[in-house]
Amino acid sequence: MNLAGIDLLAKAPLAEGDVFLGGRWLPAADGRTYPVYDPATGDPIREISSAGPEDARAAIEAAESAARGWRTTPARRRSEILHDTFELMREHTDILARLIVLENGKAYRDAAAEVGYAAEFFRWFAEEAVRIGSSFGDAPAGGYRHVVRKHPVGVTAFVTPWNFPAAMATRKIAPALAAGCPVLLKPAPETPLTALAIAALLTEAGLPAGLLNVLPTDRAPEVVSAWLGDERVRKFSFTGSTATGRLLLEQAAANVVNVTMELGGNAPFVVCEDADVDAAVRGAMDAKMRGGGEVCIAANRFYVHASVAAEFTEKFGAAMAAVRIGPGMAEGVTLGPMINRAAVDKIRSLVDDAVARGARIAAQGRVPHGPGHFHPATVLTDVPDDARMMHEEVFGPVAPLTTFTDEDEMLARANATVHGLASYVYSRDVGRALRIAERLEAGMVGVNRGLLSDPAAPFGGVKQSGLGREGGREGIEAFLETQYIALDWPL
Repeated sequence: MNLAGIDLLAKAPLAEGDVFLGGRWLPAADGRTYPVYDPATGDPIREISSAGPEDARAAIEAAESAARGWRTTPARRRSEILHDTFELMREHTDILARLIVLENGKAYRDAAAEVGYAAEFFRWFAEEAVRIGSSFGDAPAGGYRHVVRKHPVGVTAFVTPWNFPAAMATRKIAPALAAGCPVLLKPAPETPLTALAIAALLTEAGLPAGLLNVLPTDRAPEVVSAWLGDERVRKFSFTGSTATGRLLLEQAAANVVNVTMELGGNAPFVVCEDADVDAAVRGAMDAKMRGGGEVCIAANRFYVHASVAAEFTEKFGAAMAAVRIGPGMAEGVTLGPMINRAAVDKIRSLVDDAVARGARIAAQGRVPHGPGHFHPATVLTDVPDDARMMHEEVFGPVAPLTTFTDEDEMLARANATVHGLASYVYSRDVGRALRIAERLEAGMVGVNRGLLSDPAAPFGGVKQSGLGREGGREGIEAFLETQYIALDWPL
């Protein structure tokens, strides 16, 4: 696999295929392919191999065969491979960013930032790999000893989304490999090229064959069902919609598979009357427009105190209207296309619904002429609580604003959702901001900050936004089992 991009961007499947299985590049077992499209034009980029159930089962075999050697590999060696992959990702930032722009559509600036963020997971978990510890102590009752040890959970299977094709993969792959687990990865059908490039880099860094198996496919249910139906798969991690997560949880329950779920969000963004409005606007642009708004932790509902609403709306609206929209590689562009036409249609339907219920478009950018799945950056005011976009993820560059005067009433409205992934609060009074943050039903809260994600911090939600945490020290724990040994060793 030539990471210079020539092979990955070829107009036809590679001669040896696009399924990375057991350290080899193979065609799908039944020869099927599917097209990957450029969101900026709607044109196909290339045909890519489409893995099926036979490939899924073969990937389990490859992972199982590699598992024993990897779990007994010294932690220091696992750490070195991950750290070398971090360095390789940084070295190939431009190529990886261009791949992301090509298949995902996001602006190059955002894509390059994603590569840096994604690479950090390899560095963080390279450091955590050597910190997996056990304990040894005396039983309080006397007469024997307690030995508590950690060991890898086993074969792991991952399903990642299209909105962060590099970071969502590395956030799962890095801790699994650090813990000593082999990996099965099904990237989103819209964005498989980035995952394949990461597999190539891990191989270059020295990862033994079979420890990472990447199966691009447009028939996800068949592949994932084969994995979840096999008792050798002991860990499953999914990032995606809440609706799909519920279905996958049901399948995982049949074999009592250990699961981590990072599901949908509906993040409130609160601007208090004592907020620094300019700082709040900058934070709102970060929280709303990172990745074109196609982000699970994107600010989805803005609650602005009535006393600062006019100022905030004017300044935020001006910033949104000034966003330059176009193909992600075009100079100066900060908002690329949405992933596909269906995404644009959904966003438009949410805007139309809000306007029909009394909302007003306060500011809006312009989309370029010609092909591509573009939607302008948009600010809506006077959005009623019964508008669909106050209950559904917009997943795009649209910001609905509403006002409040009473803190308790605002919190009740902000928490009136089945989701609880992220929230944001702006106030000059840190005590007040923390009080509000602690009352918001969310796994993560940004206080006077519009960017939350950090490989060194636990990422995840409450309620129907997911189970478990990724990143931070908690991230590696998801791939470890705890074993207790009662040792008859007299004191």
